[in-house]
Amino acid sequence: MRFPTFLSLIGFAVLTIQPATAQEPEWHSTASLIGESKYGDDFERYDYVNPDAPKGGTLNSTTTGTFDSFNPYVIRGSAAAGFAVRGFGGGLLYDTLMQQAIDEPSTSHALIAEAYSNPDDYSSATYRINPKARWHDGEPITAEDVVWSFNVLKENSQLYNRYYENVTEAVAVNDHEVKFNFDQTGNRELPHIMGDLAVLPKHWWEGTGPDGKKRDVTAPTLEPPLGSGAYKIKSFVPGSEIVWERVDDYWAKDLPVNVGRKNFDIRRYVYFRDSNAEWEAFKKGGLEDIRPEYRSQNWAQGYDFPAFEEGKVVKKVFHTKSPEPMQGFAMNMRRDKFKDRRVREALTYLFDFATVNRTRLYGLRTRTDSYFVGDELASSGVPEGRELEILEEFRDQLPPELFTEPFSLPDYSERGAQRTNQRKAFDLFKQAGWVSRDGKLVNEKTGEQFTIEYLGSSPTDEIIAGQFVEDMRRFGIDASIRIVDQAQEVNRMQNFDFDMTTAVLAQSLSPGNEQRDFWSSSAADQPDSRNLSGIQDPVVDALVDKVIFAKDREDLVAATHALDRVLLWGYYYIPQWYTPEVWLAWWDKFGIPEKQPEYVGADIDSWWIIPEKEAALAAGGSAQ
Repeated sequence: MRFPTFLSLIGFAVLTIQPATAQEPEWHSTASLIGESKYGDDFERYDYVNPDAPKGGTLNSTTTGTFDSFNPYVIRGSAAAGFAVRGFGGGLLYDTLMQQAIDEPSTSHALIAEAYSNPDDYSSATYRINPKARWHDGEPITAEDVVWSFNVLKENSQLYNRYYENVTEAVAVNDHEVKFNFDQTGNRELPHIMGDLAVLPKHWWEGTGPDGKKRDVTAPTLEPPLGSGAYKIKSFVPGSEIVWERVDDYWAKDLPVNVGRKNFDIRRYVYFRDSNAEWEAFKKGGLEDIRPEYRSQNWAQGYDFPAFEEGKVVKKVFHTKSPEPMQGFAMNMRRDKFKDRRVREALTYLFDFATVNRTRLYGLRTRTDSYFVGDELASSGVPEGRELEILEEFRDQLPPELFTEPFSLPDYSERGAQRTNQRKAFDLFKQAGWVSRDGKLVNEKTGEQFTIEYLGSSPTDEIIAGQFVEDMRRFGIDASIRIVDQAQEVNRMQNFDFDMTTAVLAQSLSPGNEQRDFWSSSAADQPDSRNLSGIQDPVVDALVDKVIFAKDREDLVAATHALDRVLLWGYYYIPQWYTPEVWLAWWDKFGIPEKQPEYVGADIDSWWIIPEKEAALAAGGSAQ
């Protein structure tokens, strides 16, 4: 799995540490699933960074909601900004065995582990720890830390449990080597993604806290944990602010993945009640220095405030070559009304993307038409070749039209399209037992009206779902939008307490073990899984395994095409839209490398503060 974004990034390539012999393993400092890294055997730094970038200054950031925990790896509590997002990876505090590359797909480079190896049958993977690796207290990072971290994370994190489902054990070979054994052979991705493992300090978590009690890694905490990464917690105000400071003697600061990066002395996050307040804070200055813009209205019309017109704020489009996330309306099939495929298809026919894009998104978005948008993994046309061979195995369990018709989404661009699409929706609802009476869509037997509550946590959700909800109401559905605070949303999403919501699923050029968390039956009823729709389909399960155990790239592409096609014809999500670029705006106080990584668009960690500009902005009356 590789999740490319401009803030948390990805990659894979092969760099031999020492020549292999018949007696010894072949060690690699870079893991690759697609091909050799462009840096070859002499990787010294990313080619786009400024190796002489100065350290210093403060990066101010904002976020919405609140926090009550510094432990992102358990379901309970809301982790503070800077910790691993959704509990995956190390965040600012912890290093991982290897670091996902910034400028190449499906590539990772050495970090805590200086190298890894695996046998030809992919039955295990061994990682060799860099002897210089240290915790912030100076203690060495050992194989025992890695083994303990693997066991703790797999036991307490549903995400890690599914990601590493085929890993049976982690064994400390010696102080600097860890072997991961697998229960099956042929999982090409698994040896590589062991590098994504966050390593936690066993001696700290098993020690005693300031209250004299033994710490509990399975519970939320507001005691700043010991880490190994480039930053540590400097201060915090529970629920409203957290400040991180750069670790001067960070053990990995001179490794190739960090040269010219991690340049800010201070990273400060301030919490706001919602995205509108966050936007106003950015316009005033001093609270958010770099704003990734997700709202089309803001990008199209909002940058007319004084600081922008005076040149103090800059905005720019960064083009990307990475796959786009799959974003769509998730319908919760744990509720009976969504279990019928015809109902889900009917609702798909009611979504008028063309009007939403024109009236609410300023024509800036592109319709999502695949679960693997923007790369060779997206299905198209009708199945043929190796993909058809895979699907033939399940022909009796699939819709017949899957084999004879290209999948297409309803088109609202032509005159009369609304009437045509609504008629199709009405016919599908009728086949599923729902009819129109007195202007209401009701159950033919009980007379109960069809209801949908869309769950969101931001004013942006009104833009995303507003038009769709209005169209459903006109059709006779009792549709509404429920906006809750972040804590309520997290709780309801973890327990799948919703009718419909928006899901954003980041995909990669090398899909694999993470697909279980997205679609598998085993994840459907696991709290906090990303199978939001509750898909429990044996065909989908089988295709996920074919993706995971693909023997080569050609087989992976064919299996992914098959999975994509089955998901589309299952109408589990109503696809929304994407933007094949990154929109960024920032207060003009940064030095930025002339070149930014094309794969992810922008690497904020490669930017640096220009003291004179920072001082000038502060003197100009920026709000602090």
